[in-house]
Amino acid sequence: MPKNSKVTQREHSSEHVTESVADLLAHEEPVDYKRSVLNVTGETWDKQKDGEEELDAENRPAWNSKLQYILAQIGYSVGLGNVWRFPYLCQKNGGGAYLVPYLVLLIIIGLPLFFLELAVGQRIRRGSIGVWNYICPRLGGIGYASCLVCFFVGLYYNVIIGWSIFYFFKSFQYPLPWSECPIVKNGSVAVVETECERSSATTYFWYRETLDISNSISESGGLNWKMTLCLLVAWSLVGLAMIKGIQSSGKVMYFSSLFPYVVLVCFLVRGLLLRGAVDGIMHMFTPKLDKMLDPQVWREAATQVFFALGLGFGGVIAFSSYNKQDNNCHFDATLVSFINFFTSVLATLVVFAVLGFKANIMNEKCVVENAEKILGYLNTNVLSHDLIPPHVNFSHLTAKDYNEMYRVIMTVKEGHFKELGLDACLLEDELNKSVQGTGLAFIAFTEAMTHFPASPFWSVMFFLMLINLGLGSMIGTMSGITTPIIDTFKVRKEVFTVGCCIFAFLVGLIFVQRSGNYFVTMFDDYSATLPLTVVVILENIAVAWIYGTKKFMQELTEMLGFRPYQFYYYTWKYVSPICMAVLMTASIIQLGVSPPGYSAWIREEAAEKFLFYPTWAMAILISLIILASLPLPLVFILRQFHLVSDGSNALSVTYKKGRMMKDISNLEDNDETRFILSKVPSETPSPMPTHRSYLGPGSNSPMEMSSAPNGRYGSGYLLASTPESEL
Repeated sequence: MPKNSKVTQREHSSEHVTESVADLLAHEEPVDYKRSVLNVTGETWDKQKDGEEELDAENRPAWNSKLQYILAQIGYSVGLGNVWRFPYLCQKNGGGAYLVPYLVLLIIIGLPLFFLELAVGQRIRRGSIGVWNYICPRLGGIGYASCLVCFFVGLYYNVIIGWSIFYFFKSFQYPLPWSECPIVKNGSVAVVETECERSSATTYFWYRETLDISNSISESGGLNWKMTLCLLVAWSLVGLAMIKGIQSSGKVMYFSSLFPYVVLVCFLVRGLLLRGAVDGIMHMFTPKLDKMLDPQVWREAATQVFFALGLGFGGVIAFSSYNKQDNNCHFDATLVSFINFFTSVLATLVVFAVLGFKANIMNEKCVVENAEKILGYLNTNVLSHDLIPPHVNFSHLTAKDYNEMYRVIMTVKEGHFKELGLDACLLEDELNKSVQGTGLAFIAFTEAMTHFPASPFWSVMFFLMLINLGLGSMIGTMSGITTPIIDTFKVRKEVFTVGCCIFAFLVGLIFVQRSGNYFVTMFDDYSATLPLTVVVILENIAVAWIYGTKKFMQELTEMLGFRPYQFYYYTWKYVSPICMAVLMTASIIQLGVSPPGYSAWIREEAAEKFLFYPTWAMAILISLIILASLPLPLVFILRQFHLVSDGSNALSVTYKKGRMMKDISNLEDNDETRFILSKVPSETPSPMPTHRSYLGPGSNSPMEMSSAPNGRYGSGYLLASTPESEL
């Protein structure tokens, strides 16, 4: 060591040592262990390999700007669920009252766990596999499980983008092709298609023209070539956006993240000018306070928070890993979380403004049809003219007049009222019809747009918005696969991305057969929910209980330059794990109580029917859950019993640029202290520096921090930064 080295000076000094090993090392000049006397492993220094490792750490791709990174995180977290899942849950679970449990759970579960993922990605600067290998090698299966779940979700999510692409190109015509039922010739007579007449034009176009759906999951029906082509286009878009990593996907995010907001604002302005829009919004936000006491409401709110932020997928970690180490990820977590929430509220306003307009149209249609029935009964003397209020004018019949007439007839004809077949035609009934998912986007919303002036323009805008929302989420999902694989196995980015997209397209052909929509439902319901919940619980435990919340808070303080709120200490250590465990238990109970099934479209009945999955489909369903969760116990067992190497066999300590890099050591903490300071541990004074950063509530000694084990190997360091090599 140099004579003026701080460690050497302390060796010859009679002063008490008052600083920890990490504090001493933080001021050391850069010394490369492999080229110094610290090389106790006998490892030969490979200049070329060492240079490659340094180059990899220093030349990691980075975002061009903070704005690009924020837009990427927003584009990933704000997806199709904000548009077609959140409004449905809000309507179903108490309207405005649902916002209270959602906001509470966003603060105590969503924000802390989102901040945690951003922090570990930025600190370690690796994808999900490298991050969890670094924090706790025995739980390294978390990263692999995240990759598998991302793959399963990406398979069917891109199919939805394919559907949106199909509708997008079909929107360039007037009138819109789903505005009227098709006419078919029966001999010399032209009649309306029976299936369409018994349902509706938009429903028929969705199930028959778009999906050409079979009657059950057991009837494959062969490939739907139109949807196959659209799926190919969708995967081509994703591949082009991802092929250069964040250099290409970051530029795409400028458009794909911002354009949906332009469309939502335009739709909101247009929607508010429509007749009945206020009815829809008032219905939406009228709070049903009794719903807040329902545990099911809280479970669904927690699930929505969980998936809305993209927790556990690895995309959040991947994006954050391209940040500078001093980036304020706490600000990012808060900003993105609340932008996500307000986007959901904005989308809900848009959806129910449009659905309020649609409800008024449907209600007026109901009034006209039933008024014609009443006129028929009056003309055939089934009903007396005395039952009709004198001010009622059938030529300009309002909903209010019809309701008054309906109540009079129901009172007088109480015994035979059902035989008349009259409907109440209440606006409230139309507004209460719950629609979500594909039913909202491809049936209810498309039907409402057929009544818009310049309907093709609005249709083009709507489906282009869906494509961009889906593309932003797909880029994040694919980053959850590509970033950790490229970091860990050092494969070529372009080759792996193209290969991954081609493979996913080929596997995804199962979703574009005529029964493909049923497989989309299966994957959406079962492939991610339970495995991801387990993944996030283990992420929380790995950081808070194995790596150590105090140590993590200390590293955050050094990284961010300020002390995170104690709120995060308690949520990471206690609140979030308990809440996530309750959510997992509730999800398992829900799976047991609700038998797995799907809504099938029966062509002959022109209606949906709930069917149970056949045995072979149940086997696929169970296999999805097991396969996504399998890396967790598998990696744990392999590393617990040393059946595979995790990089723990060699000591490699590098001092570089004022930070300490860590390779796992076989030596115990005390041996390591003796080795560096050349003192027997018992002779080394307790390190008590005069200035220490926040260690967390209840900490007694900074030594707790410096000696806390990193994972199972007991070799954690306060200033541990980006690992030179993956564990």
